[in-house]
Amino acid sequence: MALFVITAVVCLIYKQEQIAALAGLFFGFVVWSHFKQSSILLASKHFKAGNYARTEKLLAEVPNADRLARNRRGYYEFMQGNIALKKEDYDAAETHFQISSRFPLGGKNDKAFVLIHLANLALRKKDKVRVLAYIERAKELAGTDRTKNIINKIETEANSLL
Repeated sequence: MALFVITAVVCLIYKQEQIAALAGLFFGFVVWSHFKQSSILLASKHFKAGNYARTEKLLAEVPNADRLARNRRGYYEFMQGNIALKKEDYDAAETHFQISSRFPLGGKNDKAFVLIHLANLALRKKDKVRVLAYIERAKELAGTDRTKNIINKIETEANSLL
């Protein structure tokens, strides 16, 4: 990033305004990209490796999640929800998963897992109506046998509720 600024200054000294403008444009793009993408990609790398402390630290660097790009916001909320689950903060986890369900994720199976998490959280609250609603939507998106098995287990538990 500093390289673009230095290049622009040097180009202005040598009267190369077009190259300086291009370097300024690149600098602007890097700054814009930082606010739209932030450190989500790096956080996802640590999240997939199971390093939740580092993931949480990187996600805390995001100044305003509302400004993230749509394709990053869903994954940001998904990771925040999983971290909240690890801390057993179920209300925060539910909030993050609900927000995550409104944004695009990696694929249908990822979206199904968000709905499975929401169904599990509703099951904890013994809210049969919401559990069954989440499960019905998750069934449409389930792509693997593992996902379908989890959905069937949750559905069995939900049907046993009064």
